[in-house]
Amino acid sequence: MGPRAVLLVLAAGCAALGAAEFSPALDSDFTFTLPAGRRECFYQPMRKDASLELEYQVLDGAGLDVDFHLLSPKGETLVFDERKSDGVHTVETEDGDYMFCFDNTFSTISEKVIFFELILDNMGEEGQDQEDWKKYVTGTDLLDMKLEDILESINSVKARLSKSVQIQTLLRAFEARDRNIQESNFDRVNFWSMVNLGVMVVVSAVQVLHVFFPHYVLNEKAHSCDQNIV
Repeated sequence: MGPRAVLLVLAAGCAALGAAEFSPALDSDFTFTLPAGRRECFYQPMRKDASLELEYQVLDGAGLDVDFHLLSPKGETLVFDERKSDGVHTVETEDGDYMFCFDNTFSTISEKVIFFELILDNMGEEGQDQEDWKKYVTGTDLLDMKLEDILESINSVKARLSKSVQIQTLLRAFEARDRNIQESNFDRVNFWSMVNLGVMVVVSAVQVLHVFFPHYVLNEKAHSCDQNIV
């Protein structure tokens, strides 16, 4: 999960549904197993005029599909994906807790491995932290390069590093999904190859018996007649 640890807290009153809350100031990524016939829900606190981007992928499980719901703090359905293997959604938010759910109730035997990532923009806290340092610094006008310029450069590097981490995380998710698909196809090919081999052996044995058994019967009858004549 990297240095951006996911804070998973069980929400009261949601014993039937898995619920979790993530830190509002950090981007988060999470991988979990969704059992067959179950639904898991998560909550993300957001602020007004902020941005919530959510990307998910089904990494493993029969069909590689899941139902996805995204609800506003007022309970309105913002996004509904039915039987999808992946999706990317971005919404402009208001104050309150946004709920998103992964639904596997349509499956009775197959569990799903799901990866999702939250990217939060314009949450406000980072900008406030950047303003706090200025009251402790005096005499910046005498510097050839202002501290604001240094901060801008550092923030640019930080944003690029964060983007690189997000891309690498998504690439790892794609790699895990492709590996699971290849392993599933490998097992399927081996199974049907063994079935075909068994059928070929049975057919070959039947053909051999069909060719040689009548001759053997005729030879036995001829030998028996010869003995009776003698």
